[in-house]
Amino acid sequence: MGFLNGRRRIVLVVVAALLATAAVAATLYRVLAPAEVSTVARAAYPAAPQPPAGVVARLPVAPLVVDGRLRVYAAHRQVYADRPIDWRHRTTPFWSYRRWPAELVGVVASGTTVVSRWSDGRLVALDARTGRVTWRADGPRPAQEPAVRRTGATVVWNPPGLYLTRLTGGREVVVATGSDEARGVELAGGRELWRADLGAGCRSDVGTTGSGQLVGLDACAAPATVEFRDAATGTVSGRWRPPGAGAELVVTPVGCRSGRSGCAGLRTSGPGDAGGRGWLLGSGEPVAAPALDGLGSELTGDQAVAVVDGVPVGRSARSGDELWRRPDLGPGRVLAVQPGRLHLLTGANDLVTLDPATGVERSRVTLNAGSDGTGWASGAAYAADGYLAVERLREPVDPEAGDQAYFFTSEPVILAAT
Repeated sequence: MGFLNGRRRIVLVVVAALLATAAVAATLYRVLAPAEVSTVARAAYPAAPQPPAGVVARLPVAPLVVDGRLRVYAAHRQVYADRPIDWRHRTTPFWSYRRWPAELVGVVASGTTVVSRWSDGRLVALDARTGRVTWRADGPRPAQEPAVRRTGATVVWNPPGLYLTRLTGGREVVVATGSDEARGVELAGGRELWRADLGAGCRSDVGTTGSGQLVGLDACAAPATVEFRDAATGTVSGRWRPPGAGAELVVTPVGCRSGRSGCAGLRTSGPGDAGGRGWLLGSGEPVAAPALDGLGSELTGDQAVAVVDGVPVGRSARSGDELWRRPDLGPGRVLAVQPGRLHLLTGANDLVTLDPATGVERSRVTLNAGSDGTGWASGAAYAADGYLAVERLREPVDPEAGDQAYFFTSEPVILAAT
């Protein structure tokens, strides 16, 4: 009898151990298994406000302005929105979307569609009006995850390897690139259009054009060559080198709708170039635009704008003819551009917004939030839908410093209506 009781106790112990192991395994699976959590909007979609020119918000993280109504932000494993867009601080999320264990590496938006890209390559589109998932698609794994500081500005203002472009007829395409592959996905519906092999780490992205092309720099065989790829099919539609360019080539997009998406021009440079040469993009090969030469020049619409010898000057991007100059504004620099608006930052950290076609002043704002003052240096900047956001950095700027010493305050991003 004692022998049977002993066996029974052993069986009970084994069963209990198995049940405990199963419970632990189930718990670990629930915690660690891939998952997503979507918290949709419970309130009505806000109207688009029209605030007067001035500082409207001081924020701890960088906002992506969506549809002139929402501010969309990036966190480590989350993309979320708040409103109203002109509220002075960040508010409770209007909607939120999380994934685990993937990390958020990029966000782009057009109209009411917000597309997020994740470290496992997944693309997830959200309806900005509700926060609901509208489609999911597989994309290539990112070549590298962006270096992200506390504000998350890189993820929402200039996400590497994630672009938008508009095709003839108005369709928009999301283009995602990795170390050796690119894919094109329709913005409306998420249908994959193409996949393309990019080669083994010898090609770098430049951005997308406003006319349906992905632009890259192909250095797989010397000399480096600019490559244009049709965003509708993924096929290479053209290859080009600037006249007189050497074996080494650096290409930077200019006149972009947002980040490096929808760009209207390029600047190329190599050893010995003083600031680079400007080019306009169109249906054929890039056209030389000397008005865009130099690192300080920007492109907005048909105008090239720059600060020349301390004076803001507007020129025709095609002819180079001077259109206007504003010596009365004093020293400053071009901070950002958007359609119909040129944003200049003065030495006193006043934001002066001009009409780029005429040089006429549209608004002037002192970039001071509360009692913070204007004793800061500008960092990354972004403009859309009549708003401008800029990071404020502590002077003297030390790029190697930690976030607390690098940023001006705990809410370093200032948002202004222009």
